[in-house]
Amino acid sequence: MKVRKAIIPAAGLGTRLLPNTKSIPKEMLPLVDKPVIQYIVEEAVSAGIEEILIITNRGKSPIEDYFDYSPDLEERLIRDGKQDEADTVRAVADMADVFFLRQKETKGLGHAIWRAKSFVGDEPFAILLGDDIMLSEKPVLKQLVEAAEEHSCSAIAVREVPDELIVKYSSVKLEKKLSDRVFRIGDMNEKPTLEEKFSNYAILGRYVLTPAIFDILAHTAPGRNNEIQLTDGMKELCRIEPMCAVDFEGRRYDTGNLKGYLEAIIDFALKNEEAGDWLRDFIKEKAKIL
Repeated sequence: MKVRKAIIPAAGLGTRLLPNTKSIPKEMLPLVDKPVIQYIVEEAVSAGIEEILIITNRGKSPIEDYFDYSPDLEERLIRDGKQDEADTVRAVADMADVFFLRQKETKGLGHAIWRAKSFVGDEPFAILLGDDIMLSEKPVLKQLVEAAEEHSCSAIAVREVPDELIVKYSSVKLEKKLSDRVFRIGDMNEKPTLEEKFSNYAILGRYVLTPAIFDILAHTAPGRNNEIQLTDGMKELCRIEPMCAVDFEGRRYDTGNLKGYLEAIIDFALKNEEAGDWLRDFIKEKAKIL
């Protein structure tokens, strides 16, 4: 089971970060020295992904421009003696084979993934949500790919969350333990009430799925918010073939909301070679007057 392709859904409107996202895609908001989506692409590449499809909609053309060559900019940088900067700009376009597809109608995450059927073909594939950033020693997607390949099944990233959060995510029913931090999934549901939840383990932003999901999504009826939910499709998938949950190692940031975005900026800046030491001292001094 070799995972070579990945889908990054990036068609959301970013309403939780308005007015920033009125003219800038939320995936292009800066996270220290790179836009959010570059971290996600880098995670995919680190997990062995060779081809990436980014699903967009109108107003997301800056994402396409960012992963394209920029000859005029590169030429100007080289002319000004800034070869390192020119190499950095070129490296963004060369990090992977990146393709784009528009979701012309907002019909939910399940519909966006179904639109990628021809790109994926008959092989397993990864999904990385466009505003979920992961900070970990081993890339979270790589943790999933290894679990999927070891157990020959779909794999999804999960983390235990408190009651007040599980109602906002998808709850999974964990069955037998397959290996360290990996469990068989028996069932799942989207945004359950506390009475409906299977557990406090929530699905968080990373998936490896088999192509069987496409036939399921083709007949999945709209669910919550009258949208085709990926969770509803996976709920059926785990009933017809094995699926595992990976209680991943690492920290997840929801950069689609202001608090999560600010948390990510601080933590990633602290790890930045140029700014980390300065920011650490700045925070210590600032804390004295708070």
